[in-house]
Amino acid sequence: MHSRFRSDRRLTTRMGITLFLLGLVYVGFVAALVVLLKSWVLVVVVAAALLGAQYWFSDRIALYAMRGRVVEREEFPELHAVIDRMCALADMPKPVVAVSDMDMPNAFATGRNPDHAVVCVTTGLLRRLEPAELEGVLAHELSHVAHKDVAVITVASFLGVLAGLIVRFAFYSQVFGGGRRDQNTAAVFAAVMGVSAAVYAISFLLIRALSRYRELAADRAAAQLTGRPSALASALTKVSGDIARIPTKDLRTAQAFNAFYFTPALGREPGIARLFSTHPSLQERLDQLGRISAELGEAASPGGV
Repeated sequence: MHSRFRSDRRLTTRMGITLFLLGLVYVGFVAALVVLLKSWVLVVVVAAALLGAQYWFSDRIALYAMRGRVVEREEFPELHAVIDRMCALADMPKPVVAVSDMDMPNAFATGRNPDHAVVCVTTGLLRRLEPAELEGVLAHELSHVAHKDVAVITVASFLGVLAGLIVRFAFYSQVFGGGRRDQNTAAVFAAVMGVSAAVYAISFLLIRALSRYRELAADRAAAQLTGRPSALASALTKVSGDIARIPTKDLRTAQAFNAFYFTPALGREPGIARLFSTHPSLQERLDQLGRISAELGEAASPGGV
């Protein structure tokens, strides 16, 4: 599928490098578990099943976690109309349209490919944005689908999820002998915990580096497609400001899916933590949109850049 979104070779290269490095880590991780647990059948079957489930059902998992539901045109005609226009402009298949009944203004795209994609927006976003701003946000999400980086993030995040599950399973279950552990069992327990923690840390850093770049790439693609970077900048400013005013306790559930969101579910701009953030800073995104606006010769508008 070739859409009218501009191709981004740097994004493609980064996705390839990230998947290659994570693939090496993944192979090493499985090999280490096979040696430590002495059961290659169990490890391979469980790992393959979890990877398959995350790849094939990632859209359903994300919608369920964020209380999203698929909506038809009759229920949200204006939202469908905007997505229809953006898909026609981008020359790409229309994704499934979903809405999450949350006050937090945000949007995300998920799915394994452009033919099996979902774009979900919250009711909080629909209430706050003007039509041009909503177009910018939806173009941003559609660019993730067109560039296939949403599928890459889904697959890439699997390794960290698997490592985290193994750490929890090893810690809370009796699989390693419970209270009757001998020294050998304790050593295996410690080794599995150590390998899993190391794998989680590596995948964590690789995924976040890719995620920050793909958000900038999606902003660029959306601004170039719509020709209105100032509208996207206005949406970013409005959404980020409103999220900062939402109580932290209401953001905790959403934070697990920050890598998929239009803007992260954070109560404030991170300081040193930005090195581990899934998104570039708001100022970095606005500065890029300002440069694109100047390149396109877009007239300045209230709330724009």
